[in-house]
Amino acid sequence: MASDYENLSVIVADNASTDDSIVFLQTNYPQVNLLLNKENEGFAKGYNTALKQVSSDYYVLLNSDVEVDAGWIAPVILLMESNEKIAACQPRILSFSDKTKFEYAGASGGWIDLLGYPFSRGRVFDYCENDFGQYNNSTEIFWASGAALFVRASVFDRMNGFDEFFFAHQEEIDLCWRIQRAGYKIFVEPESIVYHLGGGTLPMGDKRKLYLNFRNNLVMLSKNLPFLELIWKIPFRIFLDVVAGLQALMKGNGVALISIIHAHLDFLEWIFIGERAHKYPKIKMKKLGGVFEGSVAWKYFIRKKRTFSEIVNVKE
Repeated sequence: MASDYENLSVIVADNASTDDSIVFLQTNYPQVNLLLNKENEGFAKGYNTALKQVSSDYYVLLNSDVEVDAGWIAPVILLMESNEKIAACQPRILSFSDKTKFEYAGASGGWIDLLGYPFSRGRVFDYCENDFGQYNNSTEIFWASGAALFVRASVFDRMNGFDEFFFAHQEEIDLCWRIQRAGYKIFVEPESIVYHLGGGTLPMGDKRKLYLNFRNNLVMLSKNLPFLELIWKIPFRIFLDVVAGLQALMKGNGVALISIIHAHLDFLEWIFIGERAHKYPKIKMKKLGGVFEGSVAWKYFIRKKRTFSEIVNVKE
Protein backbone atom coordinates (compact mmCIF):
# COMPACT_ATOMS: atom_id res chain seq x y z
CA MET A 1 0.00 0.00 0.00
CA ALA A 2 3.03 2.29 0.38
CA SER A 3 3.93 1.91 -3.32
CA ASP A 4 4.13 5.38 -4.86
CA TYR A 5 2.95 4.38 -8.35
CA GLU A 6 -0.21 6.35 -9.19
CA ASN A 7 -2.02 4.14 -11.70
CA LEU A 8 -2.24 1.18 -9.36
CA SER A 9 -4.96 -1.10 -8.06
CA VAL A 10 -4.10 -3.43 -5.19
CA ILE A 11 -5.96 -6.75 -5.25
CA VAL A 12 -5.62 -9.70 -2.89
CA ALA A 13 -6.61 -13.05 -4.35
CA ASP A 14 -7.34 -15.36 -1.44
CA ASN A 15 -6.92 -19.05 -2.23
CA ALA A 16 -9.48 -20.29 0.33
CA SER A 17 -7.22 -19.48 3.28
CA THR A 18 -8.22 -20.99 6.61
CA ASP A 19 -6.65 -18.36 8.88
CA ASP A 20 -7.81 -14.81 9.69
CA SER A 21 -6.42 -13.26 6.46
CA ILE A 22 -9.75 -11.96 5.20
CA VAL A 23 -10.88 -10.50 8.53
CA PHE A 24 -7.46 -8.84 8.93
CA LEU A 25 -7.68 -7.23 5.49
CA GLN A 26 -11.27 -6.10 5.90
CA THR A 27 -10.45 -4.57 9.28
CA ASN A 28 -7.12 -2.92 8.48
CA TYR A 29 -7.14 -2.41 4.69
CA PRO A 30 -10.73 -1.88 3.56
CA GLN A 31 -9.43 -0.11 0.42
CA VAL A 32 -7.92 -3.38 -0.87
CA ASN A 33 -10.01 -5.28 -3.41
CA LEU A 34 -10.60 -8.91 -2.47
CA LEU A 35 -11.07 -11.83 -4.84
CA LEU A 36 -12.12 -14.95 -2.93
CA ASN A 37 -11.51 -18.39 -4.41
CA LYS A 38 -13.82 -21.09 -3.09
CA GLU A 39 -11.01 -23.65 -2.91
CA ASN A 40 -7.22 -23.73 -2.81
CA GLU A 41 -6.39 -23.97 -6.50
CA GLY A 42 -2.63 -23.63 -6.04
CA PHE A 43 -0.37 -20.90 -7.39
CA ALA A 44 -1.07 -21.58 -11.07
CA LYS A 45 -4.84 -22.03 -11.26
CA GLY A 46 -5.40 -19.63 -8.37
CA TYR A 47 -3.76 -16.80 -10.31
CA ASN A 48 -5.53 -17.77 -13.54
CA THR A 49 -8.91 -17.67 -11.80
CA ALA A 50 -8.20 -14.31 -10.18
CA LEU A 51 -6.73 -12.58 -13.25
CA LYS A 52 -9.76 -13.43 -15.37
CA GLN A 53 -11.55 -10.94 -13.11
CA VAL A 54 -8.94 -8.17 -13.53
CA SER A 55 -8.72 -5.55 -16.29
CA SER A 56 -5.26 -3.99 -16.58
CA ASP A 57 -2.35 -3.23 -18.92
CA TYR A 58 0.11 -5.05 -16.67
CA TYR A 59 -0.30 -7.72 -14.04
CA VAL A 60 2.15 -7.61 -11.14
CA LEU A 61 2.03 -10.96 -9.39
CA LEU A 62 3.38 -10.55 -5.87
CA ASN A 63 3.72 -13.24 -3.23
CA SER A 64 2.29 -12.50 0.19
CA ASP A 65 5.73 -13.01 1.79
CA VAL A 66 7.36 -10.13 -0.12
CA GLU A 67 8.21 -6.66 1.22
CA VAL A 68 8.53 -3.83 -1.32
CA ASP A 69 10.17 -0.41 -1.42
CA ALA A 70 7.98 2.57 -2.31
CA GLY A 71 9.54 3.08 -5.75
CA TRP A 72 9.73 -0.53 -6.87
CA ILE A 73 7.12 -0.40 -9.67
CA ALA A 74 8.17 2.53 -11.89
CA PRO A 75 11.61 1.24 -13.04
CA VAL A 76 10.14 -2.01 -14.34
CA ILE A 77 7.20 -0.37 -16.11
CA LEU A 78 9.53 2.22 -17.70
CA LEU A 79 11.71 -0.60 -19.06
CA MET A 80 8.76 -2.56 -20.41
CA GLU A 81 7.21 0.55 -21.96
CA SER A 82 10.50 1.23 -23.77
CA ASN A 83 10.38 -2.11 -25.63
CA GLU A 84 7.11 -3.77 -26.58
CA LYS A 85 8.94 -7.09 -27.03
CA ILE A 86 9.61 -7.29 -23.26
CA ALA A 87 6.61 -9.28 -22.09
CA ALA A 88 7.73 -10.16 -18.55
CA CYS A 89 10.20 -8.73 -16.06
CA GLN A 90 11.26 -9.14 -12.46
CA PRO A 91 12.94 -6.85 -9.92
CA ARG A 92 16.08 -7.73 -7.99
CA ILE A 93 14.99 -10.09 -5.21
CA LEU A 94 16.90 -9.97 -1.94
CA SER A 95 16.39 -11.96 1.23
CA PHE A 96 13.95 -10.48 3.75
CA SER A 97 15.87 -12.06 6.64
CA ASP A 98 19.30 -10.86 5.37
CA LYS A 99 18.95 -7.92 3.01
CA THR A 100 22.60 -8.15 1.92
CA LYS A 101 21.95 -11.52 0.21
CA PHE A 102 20.13 -12.55 -2.91
CA GLU A 103 17.03 -14.66 -2.31
CA TYR A 104 16.52 -18.16 -3.69
CA ALA A 105 13.42 -17.43 -5.77
CA GLY A 106 14.87 -15.48 -8.69
CA ALA A 107 17.72 -13.38 -7.23
CA SER A 108 18.69 -10.98 -10.06
CA GLY A 109 17.12 -12.90 -12.93
CA GLY A 110 16.51 -16.53 -13.79
CA TRP A 111 18.63 -18.63 -16.16
CA ILE A 112 18.50 -22.27 -17.25
CA ASP A 113 21.14 -24.73 -18.45
CA LEU A 114 20.97 -27.03 -21.48
CA LEU A 115 19.65 -29.90 -19.33
CA GLY A 116 16.80 -27.78 -17.93
CA TYR A 117 18.16 -26.99 -14.46
CA PRO A 118 17.05 -23.48 -13.39
CA PHE A 119 19.38 -21.12 -11.52
CA SER A 120 19.74 -17.37 -11.14
CA ARG A 121 22.14 -14.46 -11.25
CA GLY A 122 23.04 -14.59 -7.57
CA ARG A 123 21.67 -18.06 -6.72
CA VAL A 124 22.95 -21.44 -7.91
CA PHE A 125 21.20 -24.49 -6.40
CA ASP A 126 21.06 -23.67 -2.66
CA TYR A 127 23.95 -21.17 -2.66
CA CYS A 128 22.83 -17.53 -2.45
CA GLU A 129 25.47 -14.86 -3.04
CA ASN A 130 25.90 -11.59 -1.19
CA ASP A 131 24.71 -8.64 -3.25
CA PHE A 132 27.71 -6.43 -4.02
CA GLY A 133 26.06 -4.82 -7.04
CA GLN A 134 27.61 -7.44 -9.34
CA TYR A 135 24.29 -8.09 -11.12
CA ASN A 136 22.88 -4.57 -11.20
CA ASN A 137 22.54 -4.39 -14.99
CA SER A 138 19.16 -4.68 -16.66
CA THR A 139 19.45 -7.59 -19.08
CA GLU A 140 17.62 -10.37 -20.87
CA ILE A 141 17.04 -13.53 -18.83
CA PHE A 142 15.30 -16.88 -19.36
CA TRP A 143 12.69 -16.70 -16.60
CA ALA A 144 11.32 -14.12 -14.20
CA SER A 145 10.42 -15.13 -10.66
CA GLY A 146 6.78 -15.74 -9.78
CA ALA A 147 7.44 -14.14 -6.39
CA ALA A 148 7.37 -10.69 -8.04
CA LEU A 149 6.41 -11.08 -11.70
CA PHE A 150 5.53 -8.18 -13.99
CA VAL A 151 3.81 -9.39 -17.15
CA ARG A 152 1.89 -7.74 -19.97
CA ALA A 153 -1.75 -8.65 -19.45
CA SER A 154 -2.33 -9.13 -23.18
CA VAL A 155 0.54 -11.64 -23.42
CA PHE A 156 -0.42 -13.49 -20.23
CA ASP A 157 -3.95 -13.89 -21.57
CA ARG A 158 -2.66 -14.91 -25.01
CA MET A 159 -0.60 -17.67 -23.35
CA ASN A 160 -3.71 -18.80 -21.43
CA GLY A 161 -1.85 -17.97 -18.25
CA PHE A 162 -0.05 -20.55 -16.16
CA ASP A 163 -0.29 -24.27 -16.88
CA GLU A 164 -2.72 -25.31 -14.15
CA PHE A 165 -1.37 -28.88 -14.06
CA PHE A 166 1.77 -27.53 -12.37
CA PHE A 167 -0.21 -26.41 -9.26
CA ALA A 168 2.91 -24.70 -7.90
CA HIS A 169 6.66 -24.54 -8.65
CA GLN A 170 8.29 -23.81 -12.02
CA GLU A 171 5.00 -22.73 -13.63
CA GLU A 172 6.53 -19.27 -14.11
CA ILE A 173 9.55 -20.81 -15.90
CA ASP A 174 7.20 -22.71 -18.20
CA LEU A 175 5.24 -19.50 -18.86
CA CYS A 176 8.41 -17.52 -19.65
CA TRP A 177 9.60 -20.28 -21.99
CA ARG A 178 6.29 -20.20 -23.86
CA ILE A 179 6.43 -16.40 -23.98
CA GLN A 180 9.87 -16.61 -25.62
CA ARG A 181 8.56 -19.17 -28.10
CA ALA A 182 5.92 -16.60 -29.07
CA GLY A 183 8.66 -14.09 -29.96
CA TYR A 184 8.87 -12.00 -26.78
CA LYS A 185 11.69 -11.38 -24.29
CA ILE A 186 12.06 -11.74 -20.52
CA PHE A 187 14.08 -9.16 -18.56
CA VAL A 188 15.29 -8.25 -15.08
CA GLU A 189 15.37 -4.65 -13.83
CA PRO A 190 17.64 -4.60 -10.73
CA GLU A 191 16.93 -0.91 -10.07
CA SER A 192 13.70 -2.23 -8.60
CA ILE A 193 14.26 -4.17 -5.35
CA VAL A 194 11.96 -6.37 -3.28
CA TYR A 195 12.63 -8.56 -0.24
CA HIS A 196 11.34 -12.13 -0.19
CA LEU A 197 10.96 -14.26 2.92
CA GLY A 198 10.72 -17.54 0.97
CA GLY A 199 9.29 -20.91 1.89
CA GLY A 200 6.00 -19.43 3.00
CA THR A 201 3.85 -21.91 1.06
CA LEU A 202 6.02 -25.04 1.15
CA PRO A 203 9.24 -25.01 3.20
CA MET A 204 12.58 -26.01 1.69
CA GLY A 205 12.98 -29.81 1.77
CA ASP A 206 9.24 -30.46 2.01
CA LYS A 207 8.35 -33.75 0.27
CA ARG A 208 5.50 -32.10 -1.65
CA LYS A 209 7.87 -29.35 -2.83
CA LEU A 210 10.41 -31.95 -3.99
CA TYR A 211 7.73 -33.90 -5.83
CA LEU A 212 6.37 -30.82 -7.63
CA ASN A 213 9.82 -29.56 -8.62
CA PHE A 214 10.94 -32.88 -10.12
CA ARG A 215 7.61 -33.62 -11.84
CA ASN A 216 7.05 -30.12 -13.17
CA ASN A 217 10.57 -29.76 -14.53
CA LEU A 218 10.15 -32.88 -16.67
CA VAL A 219 6.72 -31.73 -17.84
CA MET A 220 8.12 -28.31 -18.75
CA LEU A 221 10.95 -29.82 -20.78
CA SER A 222 8.57 -32.17 -22.59
CA LYS A 223 6.26 -29.30 -23.52
CA ASN A 224 8.90 -26.89 -24.79
CA LEU A 225 11.93 -28.76 -26.12
CA PRO A 226 12.34 -29.53 -29.83
CA PHE A 227 12.02 -33.26 -30.56
CA LEU A 228 15.74 -33.87 -31.25
CA GLU A 229 16.64 -32.40 -27.85
CA LEU A 230 13.74 -34.09 -26.11
CA ILE A 231 14.60 -37.68 -27.04
CA TRP A 232 17.92 -37.65 -25.19
CA LYS A 233 17.46 -35.01 -22.51
CA ILE A 234 14.41 -36.54 -20.83
CA PRO A 235 16.00 -40.01 -20.32
CA PHE A 236 19.24 -38.38 -19.15
CA ARG A 237 17.38 -36.13 -16.72
CA ILE A 238 15.45 -39.08 -15.31
CA PHE A 239 18.79 -40.88 -14.78
CA LEU A 240 20.24 -37.82 -12.99
CA ASP A 241 17.09 -37.53 -10.85
CA VAL A 242 17.49 -41.17 -9.74
CA VAL A 243 21.15 -40.52 -8.89
CA ALA A 244 20.09 -37.53 -6.78
CA GLY A 245 17.47 -39.67 -5.04
CA LEU A 246 19.97 -42.43 -4.27
CA GLN A 247 22.43 -39.89 -2.87
CA ALA A 248 19.67 -38.55 -0.62
CA LEU A 249 18.88 -42.11 0.49
CA MET A 250 22.53 -42.70 1.40
CA LYS A 251 22.31 -39.61 3.61
CA GLY A 252 19.27 -41.06 5.36
CA ASN A 253 16.64 -39.12 3.41
CA GLY A 254 14.51 -41.88 1.95
CA VAL A 255 11.55 -39.49 1.63
CA ALA A 256 13.37 -37.60 -1.14
CA LEU A 257 13.81 -40.79 -3.19
CA ILE A 258 10.13 -41.68 -2.75
CA SER A 259 9.14 -38.14 -3.84
CA ILE A 260 11.30 -38.42 -6.96
CA ILE A 261 9.87 -41.85 -7.90
CA HIS A 262 6.35 -40.49 -7.36
CA ALA A 263 7.20 -37.50 -9.58
CA HIS A 264 8.49 -39.77 -12.36
CA LEU A 265 5.41 -42.00 -12.27
CA ASP A 266 3.06 -39.02 -12.48
CA PHE A 267 5.18 -37.51 -15.27
CA LEU A 268 4.81 -40.76 -17.27
CA GLU A 269 1.05 -40.60 -16.71
CA TRP A 270 1.04 -36.96 -17.92
CA ILE A 271 2.79 -38.05 -21.14
CA PHE A 272 -0.46 -39.71 -22.24
CA ILE A 273 -2.92 -37.03 -21.10
CA GLY A 274 -0.99 -33.75 -20.86
CA GLU A 275 -1.28 -30.56 -22.91
CA ARG A 276 1.78 -30.39 -25.18
CA ALA A 277 1.67 -26.64 -25.95
CA HIS A 278 2.45 -26.96 -29.68
CA LYS A 279 0.93 -23.56 -30.48
CA TYR A 280 4.25 -21.75 -30.92
CA PRO A 281 7.38 -23.06 -32.67
CA LYS A 282 9.82 -24.98 -30.53
CA ILE A 283 13.20 -23.25 -30.55
CA LYS A 284 16.60 -24.70 -29.72
CA MET A 285 17.43 -23.71 -26.15
CA LYS A 286 20.72 -22.04 -27.04
CA LYS A 287 18.83 -19.59 -29.26
CA LEU A 288 16.80 -18.31 -26.32
CA GLY A 289 17.82 -15.67 -23.78
CA GLY A 290 19.35 -16.66 -20.45
CA VAL A 291 20.56 -20.13 -21.42
CA PHE A 292 23.87 -21.53 -20.17
CA GLU A 293 25.25 -23.81 -22.89
CA GLY A 294 26.60 -26.38 -20.49
CA SER A 295 25.73 -28.22 -17.27
CA VAL A 296 25.32 -26.08 -14.16
CA ALA A 297 25.35 -29.29 -12.06
CA TRP A 298 28.79 -30.24 -13.46
CA LYS A 299 30.20 -26.80 -12.74
CA TYR A 300 28.69 -26.66 -9.25
CA PHE A 301 29.13 -30.19 -7.90
CA ILE A 302 32.23 -31.39 -9.79
CA ARG A 303 34.14 -28.19 -10.57
CA LYS A 304 33.04 -26.63 -7.23
CA LYS A 305 32.03 -23.33 -8.82
CA ARG A 306 29.49 -21.60 -6.58
CA THR A 307 28.66 -18.19 -8.04
CA PHE A 308 26.78 -17.34 -11.22
CA SER A 309 29.72 -15.33 -12.59
CA GLU A 310 32.09 -18.29 -12.06
CA ILE A 311 29.75 -20.63 -13.91
CA VAL A 312 28.53 -18.40 -16.73
CA ASN A 313 31.00 -16.28 -18.65
CA VAL A 314 28.70 -13.41 -19.60
CA LYS A 315 29.99 -10.16 -21.07
CA GLU A 316 28.03 -7.60 -19.07
